[in-house]
Amino acid sequence: MNGVNEWNSLEKLNSISKYPTALITKIFENVSEGIMITNKNKKIEMVNPAFEFVTGYKRDEVIGKSPAVLQSGVHELQFYLDMWQEIRQKGIWQGEIWNRRKTGDLYPEWLTIVGIANDEGEITNYCGIFSDLSERKIVENEREKRLLTDSLTDVSNRFAYIERMNSLLESTSTISHSVQHAVYFLDLDRFKQINDTLGHAVGDTILVEVAKRLKTLLKNKDIIARNGGDEFIITLTNVKNDKEAANFAELIIGTIEQPLDINGQDIFISTSVGVSMYPADGESTEQLIRCADKAMTYSKKNDLNGYAFYFDELKTDAQRVLLLDSELRRAIENREFELHFQPKISVENEEIQGVEALVRWNSERLGFVSPVEFIPYAEETGLIIPLSEVIIEKACEAVIEMRQCGHKIPVAINISSIHFKQQNFLESIQSILERYNTPANNFEIEVTERTVMNSANETVSKLVRLKKMGFKISIDDFGTGYSSLSYLVRFPLDCLKIDRSFIQHIGSLDEKQAVVDAIIQMSHRLKMKVVAEGVEQAQQVDILRKMNCDIIQGYYYSKPLPLHELIEFMKYWKIEHQGRNLEYGKL
Repeated sequence: MNGVNEWNSLEKLNSISKYPTALITKIFENVSEGIMITNKNKKIEMVNPAFEFVTGYKRDEVIGKSPAVLQSGVHELQFYLDMWQEIRQKGIWQGEIWNRRKTGDLYPEWLTIVGIANDEGEITNYCGIFSDLSERKIVENEREKRLLTDSLTDVSNRFAYIERMNSLLESTSTISHSVQHAVYFLDLDRFKQINDTLGHAVGDTILVEVAKRLKTLLKNKDIIARNGGDEFIITLTNVKNDKEAANFAELIIGTIEQPLDINGQDIFISTSVGVSMYPADGESTEQLIRCADKAMTYSKKNDLNGYAFYFDELKTDAQRVLLLDSELRRAIENREFELHFQPKISVENEEIQGVEALVRWNSERLGFVSPVEFIPYAEETGLIIPLSEVIIEKACEAVIEMRQCGHKIPVAINISSIHFKQQNFLESIQSILERYNTPANNFEIEVTERTVMNSANETVSKLVRLKKMGFKISIDDFGTGYSSLSYLVRFPLDCLKIDRSFIQHIGSLDEKQAVVDAIIQMSHRLKMKVVAEGVEQAQQVDILRKMNCDIIQGYYYSKPLPLHELIEFMKYWKIEHQGRNLEYGKL
């Protein structure tokens, strides 16, 4: 271990005297270990070249001085007292010690000190032999770092996180007053689509950037680790209350959702976050991670780019999934869904240009079930296909009823990518339209960026056939995926819908405003109309009007309405709009 085993016993050292002086001198001058010989009073009498090389001191600078010239200050007095006590008793001491070079740098060494006695047994000299352990320490530290660090993102790995958390909780348990810690479990939204669309190299670049951003939010005692894949875990230590923990979750989300410049293209990502609190949700690392993970899953089901705290009801997730499955199958069979419709208003003349159909489900056993819960589950299980057919049938019924009331406006229907990919997708839609005797020009098909970007050739063929049938085609949630506007030239699109995440901040963030403006201008050049969804404020309407946005959809004008309320809304909207035009001399 020490590299100087040939010097580690009195017998071996004393046996050197049997050899010629010239040989001993040759060894003394060329051996790689540093050697220092003192008199019985511990004053340096001789050093070898290796000593000079390791310590930086020349021979003339240390002769006559005490070895204390090398002391680092790392070890306390008792360390040296014990060391010399052992030398007096056993004649030898070996161990790791920190010394100081002439430059002031500290370095570790493996040191052997031997007492040299004459024939009468009196100590006449002390000999110290040492090896510089700096390089070995660097290698060991690097090896340990690799074992504890995620090689891609340079943050801790799961193993190191658990070790640090265990130490944190152990020390916390000994504190008399109450201390809270918050554990955050992060999962990047739609990260698989990034890898599938842009490649794993870009995905890795994004993971590295996310880790860098997260590290800027942390204090010294906080802990961050990559759990694996696109998951990260963070511990925020010594949290005052739940509000502080919630504020930090919002900070995480806001930091990650800032655009990333990848090869000159802005990529937008988001994350879903679950939060557990120590000691309320668990007193062990495993419990806290498990609770935060469950809370993250709940958050992702209910709304991407959000966070949720762990709560006791999440323990019954498995039972709810079983109930959700059986109730959803029954609801599809019995067509127990209702459509609500959100108006889309023309910016130019404030007329209703159409409505978007949004599915709602009020279950007898589960109560109101959010679409962000049952739609993803339906996609996972394949139930989205019969569910989508029920929604299209309901939309046909709504069109017929609106036409009977004198309203002929297109109804936009969201089509799941899973349904769209089915080989019989077009045939099933055609069959429903024929059954209800409802032409396709009454509808607008909304597909997501992800849908059109996958299997592009097949997608173009289907979209062309839908156009020939009479449907209008629009891209929904534009900006949340990874395509470019120029790429969309391939597709026969009528309309592009800017995602609400851009619209929410156009009044306060210049970069969001610039992106929206660029999307509108480029869309118009591609002969597409633009819908801004999620509009809630008059300021947003004014900005969008100045940007020449075509259509506005959002709570500023109306929330999604049941069919009978929509018909009343359209009736009064027409009356109010006509009155306003008469007032301004437009009719």
